[in-house]
Amino acid sequence: MLVAPSILSADFGILAKEVVSICEAGADLVHVDVMDGHFVPNMTIGPVVVKAVADVAMKPLDIHLMVEDNTFFIDLFAPLKPKYISFHYESEKHHHRIAQKIRSYDISPAIVINPATPVSCLSEIVKYVDMVLLMSVNPGFGGQKFIPIYDKIKELKSLIEAKNPSCLIEVDGGVSDKNIHALKAAGVDIVVAGSYIFGHRDYAAAIKSLKV
Repeated sequence: MLVAPSILSADFGILAKEVVSICEAGADLVHVDVMDGHFVPNMTIGPVVVKAVADVAMKPLDIHLMVEDNTFFIDLFAPLKPKYISFHYESEKHHHRIAQKIRSYDISPAIVINPATPVSCLSEIVKYVDMVLLMSVNPGFGGQKFIPIYDKIKELKSLIEAKNPSCLIEVDGGVSDKNIHALKAAGVDIVVAGSYIFGHRDYAAAIKSLKV
């Protein structure tokens, strides 16, 4: 299992130190939640702060856009060369166009669906992305309770095996040592964890507990 700590739960007063700490503790990716206050009822960080994260991160960035204007934000963050930029299915009319735009920057495109959005909506776009992120909480805030989506993960796994076997599955929301084995069994490749890791005294121990 790959682990992508979400800096949404980090101490922003010492953000650079927090980013270095999770990288040294065994993180595989640094997950960056970008919220615009429109698509979700919260606002987080812009390009200045994300650049500061990129400057100190020793692992690739995994940028999760929770915004209405995906094109605008992709152009803002592409120069930072993250590994992934993910956009929400629910926020976009032209999914293939956005995936192509992300790939044109030599960045891996990923698509996200909310807990109530069916996997079937990904039937065509899954062929054009490198990762699907399934939300296991409603997007917008950290620290929420995990919504069981195991059947949804298995359905997505079957779709991927049929149409794009190299595509990865990421899950975000309420991930901890309590559900990591079930997530692994269902077919998840990457987990995002914020409050579980940053709320732990020992970041390395928390990350290790998720690497099943």
